[in-house]
Amino acid sequence: MVVLREGICPGLNEDFIKALQAEDIRTVEDFVSSNPEELAQKCSLSYKALVAVRRVLLAQYTAFPVSGADLYEELLSSTAILSTGSPSLDKLLDSGLYTGEITELTGSPGSGKTQVCLSVAVNISHQLKQSVFYIDTNGGICANRLLQMLQTKTSNMEEQMEALQKIKVFRVFDVYSLLSSLQHLRSNGLQKASIGGGSVKVLMVDSVSAVLSSMLGGKQNEGMSLLMQVAGELKMIAKDLNLAILVTNHVTKDGNGQLKAGLGQSWSHVPRTRVLLQRVESPGASSTSLRTATLTKSSRQACHLVEEFDLCHWSEEMRTSISGKRKLESS
Repeated sequence: MVVLREGICPGLNEDFIKALQAEDIRTVEDFVSSNPEELAQKCSLSYKALVAVRRVLLAQYTAFPVSGADLYEELLSSTAILSTGSPSLDKLLDSGLYTGEITELTGSPGSGKTQVCLSVAVNISHQLKQSVFYIDTNGGICANRLLQMLQTKTSNMEEQMEALQKIKVFRVFDVYSLLSSLQHLRSNGLQKASIGGGSVKVLMVDSVSAVLSSMLGGKQNEGMSLLMQVAGELKMIAKDLNLAILVTNHVTKDGNGQLKAGLGQSWSHVPRTRVLLQRVESPGASSTSLRTATLTKSSRQACHLVEEFDLCHWSEEMRTSISGKRKLESS
């Protein structure tokens, strides 16, 4: 609510305001909702001056109403859904990563968070021809791993190099560097950036907990402040630049021994969607590439949906799915 005062509008001087206040009109809302003819008689003010001031205040402080249908159409036109390359993960995410939103992968060490991020980056750069900004805080990204993944998608070296050029990597190892990188990306108009011919659609941070968890707990107020700054930057980048943001986080155990996302209650409100990755235990096998993905937070789907996928056969899973779909269509 805006209080009437000198300076907010031409013609709105001290005497004008005092005359209005005498009739208990103190705010812009009071003024524009009043009848100019009645005001002119009660306040002994010029009708022409009242109408002129009212017109300016309406233009400055009121908005045209927008219908829910118009808002929905605007949302549809501005939102893109980017496939992760894994039908199982896409199913959990209701078709993929949504621009304008933050999606979080949580899991214990070795659960496959980084591997999933790399696989998603490769799919977006190669299949979708879009660019990815990848912020690596724990040294998990490796050019050789990216190349190996691309080699399973195409044997064409030019295509492999084009896809690699679309993945821009930033290495940071503390929260101050992370904040600096996020602020730099936002202030330099990330939505206009172009890498290797593709527009930037995704920002990944692997991981947020690697640079924040050690600063939280006890009386470390600075840590909480930095966490909220990081959260604020990520939200602004997602909303203002219309990017899909994928972050990774560690897990802890609650009082019942159940796994829950790290970084505390304050952070829990940051991601719109959260997926828990877990290793599938196989009797007699020391390690397995099978993982389960559990939807633990979503505004679109029922939580606790579970999908299983193979980290080592991400692209094969995609090809199998496409092949199965074609068979169904042809039958």
